[in-house]
Amino acid sequence: MGIVELLGLAGSISLLSGWRLYLTVFVTGLAMRLQWISLPENLQMLDALANPWVLGISAIGALTEFFADKILWLDSIWDTIHTFIRPLGGALLALAVVDAGDPAWQVIIFLLGGGAAMASHSAKAGARAMINTSPEPVSNAIVSTGEDFATAGLLVLALTNPVAALIIALLLFALCIFLIYKGYHLWRKIVSSGN
Repeated sequence: MGIVELLGLAGSISLLSGWRLYLTVFVTGLAMRLQWISLPENLQMLDALANPWVLGISAIGALTEFFADKILWLDSIWDTIHTFIRPLGGALLALAVVDAGDPAWQVIIFLLGGGAAMASHSAKAGARAMINTSPEPVSNAIVSTGEDFATAGLLVLALTNPVAALIIALLLFALCIFLIYKGYHLWRKIVSSGN
């Protein structure tokens, strides 16, 4: 895998971690454990994700998040708590994917991975806060289920196809920027109507 593919994979995993960190860790670890994917030598650091303890803890976290994310307002509380966890997880996963030997590159990859996870987390949390204002209770569960399937599917695609990983990373980043932009304008509208 070349540097462009590695950066695409790191970006995809980081961005998806901002949505569903535990599911990202679980699916990646399970795919490696069951040998659905064979990692190139430069990604062997990710073998730790296939550890039974890591799989078990990430499965419990993914299951908890699955249910917490379907309950109105509990999802926003969950997102608030994970504002600190998801970016760190995305940064560490990006660092594990790229595994740069140069300390300067390690810091750069760590910061970019954390920034990507924070961007997707912010977009997700903002969009979900807007959905919570909807009077009917069904949209929250529908959006959450869509995020579950999208994360799992995009993650498998990114892990099996490095070119797709780069495209996914770019599309997810564009979606995040769009959602953050829309959320900012909605926030400004709410603030200005309150004055």
